[in-house]
Amino acid sequence: MRRIEVRNLTKYYGERLVLHGVNMGVDEHEVVVLIGPSGSGKSTLLRCINRLVPFDYGDILLDGVSISDPSLGGNELPKRVGIVFQSYNLFPHLNVLDNVTLAPRRVHGVDRAEAEERAMDVLGRFAVADLAKQYPDKLSSGQQQRVAIARALVTDPEVLLLDEITAALDPEIVGDVLSVIRELKEQGLTMVIVTHEMGFARRAANRVVFMAGGQIVEENTPDEFFTNPRTDRAKDFLSKILTH
Repeated sequence: MRRIEVRNLTKYYGERLVLHGVNMGVDEHEVVVLIGPSGSGKSTLLRCINRLVPFDYGDILLDGVSISDPSLGGNELPKRVGIVFQSYNLFPHLNVLDNVTLAPRRVHGVDRAEAEERAMDVLGRFAVADLAKQYPDKLSSGQQQRVAIARALVTDPEVLLLDEITAALDPEIVGDVLSVIRELKEQGLTMVIVTHEMGFARRAANRVVFMAGGQIVEENTPDEFFTNPRTDRAKDFLSKILTH
């Protein structure tokens, strides 16, 4: 089943063309990793899928239904498609438990007891349940990222979008967060991930999508893409990034 289908997606910021006729599909339980140089449109594409950023032309379908369809209006799309940013976006005035339960209680109408039970279960999976009463400024960057992922998962999304979630982390913490993502993959969660971590992309992805200049230049299995890229643009990118 094709969970996400991007059709001829075009996006401008003013006169600057950011996405140019992008076509991409993501199957159910598939992990697609978007890689490419900065400014290639990866993060914009991710935000368009979750309707955080409007697009100018084309369409995006979730399970065959356009994300502009009234049936996916209101809170329905954010409930089904979660997103995690590199900047965590935790509310500093709320403790961990309140951060994670805010959307279930305020947006989806779940009562506090049920929301907190679910939140503690998810926090426990990521080994941060003991931090439930702590505030974000008391957490390490790796702990904050784990809480942000837990917050996105507490509503049981069908798709999880991850935007450079390791970019702001110390190198020794990156492995811990990536292990969480590998666990989610093993559980069958559909994910679209933007990353500069080539080693992680190779291990975690079912398919790698290489973007440059607002377009998809090449896509393939991780082994094929990293060992035998077909396009000169991908070869040039890999020759630079894999030698640093």
